[in-house]
Amino acid sequence: MSTVDHAPAAVSSGVELAEVVAAIALATDLGLGQPLEHLLRSCVIATRFAEHLGATPEERNATYWVSLLMIAGCNAVSHEMASLFGDDIAFRRDLYAVPASTLHQVRFMFSRAGSDRGTLGRVRVSARLIASRMTSLEQTLLAHCAISVRLADRLDLGDTVATSLRQTFTRWDGKGIPRGVGGTDLLLPIRICHMAHLLEERRRSGGVEASVARAREFSGTSFDPALVSAWNVAAPQLLDGVDDESTWDRVVSARPTGRGPLSEAELDDALTLLGDFADLKSPCFAGHSRGVASLATAAARSAGTPETEVVALHRAALLHDIGRNGVPSTLWDKPGTFTEAERERVRLHAYYTERVLHRASRLAALAGTAAAAHERSSGGGYPRRVAGAVIPMPARILAAADAYHAMIEQRPHRAALRRDNAAGELRSAARQGELDGAAVDAVLAAAGHRVLRRPSAPAGLTAREIEVLVLVARGATTRAVATALGITPKTAGNHIESIYAKCGISSRAEAAMFAMQHGLIPSWESVEA
Repeated sequence: MSTVDHAPAAVSSGVELAEVVAAIALATDLGLGQPLEHLLRSCVIATRFAEHLGATPEERNATYWVSLLMIAGCNAVSHEMASLFGDDIAFRRDLYAVPASTLHQVRFMFSRAGSDRGTLGRVRVSARLIASRMTSLEQTLLAHCAISVRLADRLDLGDTVATSLRQTFTRWDGKGIPRGVGGTDLLLPIRICHMAHLLEERRRSGGVEASVARAREFSGTSFDPALVSAWNVAAPQLLDGVDDESTWDRVVSARPTGRGPLSEAELDDALTLLGDFADLKSPCFAGHSRGVASLATAAARSAGTPETEVVALHRAALLHDIGRNGVPSTLWDKPGTFTEAERERVRLHAYYTERVLHRASRLAALAGTAAAAHERSSGGGYPRRVAGAVIPMPARILAAADAYHAMIEQRPHRAALRRDNAAGELRSAARQGELDGAAVDAVLAAAGHRVLRRPSAPAGLTAREIEVLVLVARGATTRAVATALGITPKTAGNHIESIYAKCGISSRAEAAMFAMQHGLIPSWESVEA
C-alpha cells in the first residue's frame, strides 16, 4: 500500500491507464535493445491488423494490451537470462535477426551460452543446457509469461489478455513453450502480436518488403499461415505512416473504451506497480523503489514540505529507477568492482529514466525529480551533473533517501551496511558536500536516527564557504573576502567558484537571496551577546 494519504477515490488524476502501460512498454524497449517506442509502434500495427482481420471488439481490446505487455516479463527474468547467455540486452537484440528454423535458433543460443565467461565457463553453461534439454531456459520463459500475466492481473485487464500472455512463447506448429500448444489453440490476439512485434523491427530495418519476406519465412512455424497471407496483401496499408506522427499520442488515443482516467488512488497503485517492475531487474533490488518512496515521503513530511509536493515526490521515487532495464544484468549482478567503462554504462540508467518519463505524456512532470536521484550537490552526480540549488529540494531528499536505502540493502559486490553505519556514511556525504545537509537530516530523522541539533549546511557548503558566502552576499569583492578571512585572493576566488557551483548561482544578488533563504545571514537571534 502507498504511504501517501490518498485523495477520495472519485478524484481523477487525469492519467489514463494506457499511459501507465505504455510507460512499461517504453521501459521494456530498453531491455530489448530496441529504440524507444518499438512496442508502441507494434501496438499500432497490431491493432490495425486486428481491425483488418475483422476481430471482435474483445479481441481488438485484448490485442491492444497484449502488444504492450507481452515482452514486459523479460525484465523480471533478466538475471536468469544473463546467467545463461551473458549480456541479456545484446542477446535479445540479436535474436531478432535469427532465421526461423529451429536449428538456427538452437545454434544461436549455444553460440551465446556463457558468453560473459571464459572458455571453461562457456562449456559448463552449454553442458548444463544440453543435460537439462533446455529445461532451465524453458522455466525462465514460463516465468516471463507469469510476470506479464501478474502485471495484467494487477491492472485488471481481463481473462483474454491473461490467457494470451501465457502464450507469449508458443508457436503455430506447437513447438514453442508450453510445448504442444499451437494452431487455433492460440488466441487471435497473441497470433497477431507475435507477428506485429517481430515485423515492426524488420519494417524499421528493411521496409515493407522486408516485413513481408520475414512473415513468409516464419509462416507455418511461428506464425499462422492464414495471417501471413493476410499480411502479405495488406502490409503496405498496415504500415503506412507508422512513423509520421507521435506514436505515444496515437497509442493513448486508441486505448480501449470503457475506462475513465485513473483516480488519484489508482494512479498511486499503478505507479507502485511500475516501481515493482523496475525492481525486478535484479534480485538485489527487490523492494528498493517502494522502500525509497516510503522513506523519502516520511522525510519530506518531517521537513514541512507541502502535501502536493509530498505526493509528487512519492510518485517520482517509485519511478526513479525505471531506466534500470537499459543496463545489462551482467553489470547489476557483478560481484566485483566496476571498470570505468562499466560504471559509465550503469550511470546511463538515470538518463534512461528521464527519457522514458519525458516520453510518457502526463507522467513527464515526474521526470525531473525521478532522474535527479543520483545527482549530487557538489555537481559530481549524474546524469546531468547539476549542483546545489539547481537540484530541487524534493530531488535532494530523494537522493539522500535512495543513498541510505541502497546502503542498507545487500549488493553483489558488498554486504548490507548496518543502519548506524549507513547513517554515518550519509552524514559524511553531507559534510563533503555530496548530499544536501538538510535533506540528509530529514531522511535520518525519518529513519529513526538522532539528528544533530545544528542542521547541516545547505547545498553541502563547508563552514568556510558559508563565511565566504555571507561576505559575498553583503557585497564583498574577492580581494575583500581574502582580507577579511586572512587568505590569498586566489583561495578566495576558488571558494567563490565552488560556492556558485554548489548553489547553482552566478551573481552577488543570487548569493544574497540564497543566504537569506537558508538563514545564513547572522541576526540578533544568532549573534552571541
